[in-house]
Amino acid sequence: MQIDTNPCGHLDIEVVTCGPIETNTYFAISGDEAVVIDPAWDGADLAREFTRRHPGVHLLAAVCTHGHADHVGGVAGMRAACGPEFGYLLPADDADMVAVNIERQRGWGIDTPDPGEPTRLLREGDAIAFGAVRLQAISVPGHTPGGMVYLAATDEGPVAFVGDTLFPGSHGRTDLAGGDEEAIIASLAKLGALLPPETVCLIGHGPSTTIERELATNPFMARI
Repeated sequence: MQIDTNPCGHLDIEVVTCGPIETNTYFAISGDEAVVIDPAWDGADLAREFTRRHPGVHLLAAVCTHGHADHVGGVAGMRAACGPEFGYLLPADDADMVAVNIERQRGWGIDTPDPGEPTRLLREGDAIAFGAVRLQAISVPGHTPGGMVYLAATDEGPVAFVGDTLFPGSHGRTDLAGGDEEAIIASLAKLGALLPPETVCLIGHGPSTTIERELATNPFMARI
């Protein structure tokens, strides 16, 4: 695929770490519009707190990197708090796994509200526009069949929301249902070749990193 790396628009990013697995939920704000990436838990509280901090900003949609329960767990609450126009965007190839994964995590003692039907199913090359920026969807199977990375080429530099595909020095689990070790290694190679080295990678759990750093230090990306 081709991506557009021409800088366009200012983006502010806030992170809230929440839920039983300490998932990073990101609010991406451009002008008076925003989306939330991977609302993990207590979605109504996330929405209310965001509105309190940014009373003039319209929260448009939840955009999920993949269909695991700890990355969609706050969607139901956010939809209830924000009203029927609030969107729920999910990778198309993960649409069938959400309910199954929620049920599986109940067996681990984690009860997750059903997020409901997505308002939009995403495929590689799709774009999510808000404010002056847009997120470009990049398919990265391996952690789940439909995993996505969302790239924003901003005035401050490229930023990628990578979910659980990439971790500093490692990659996401592939031993869960739908995981594929060979596929995730290919996805890491794809990111290393496609994204500019200076891209800031915002991770699903834990601290951020950059493509340049991972190409130099991550043994799984060193195979590229």
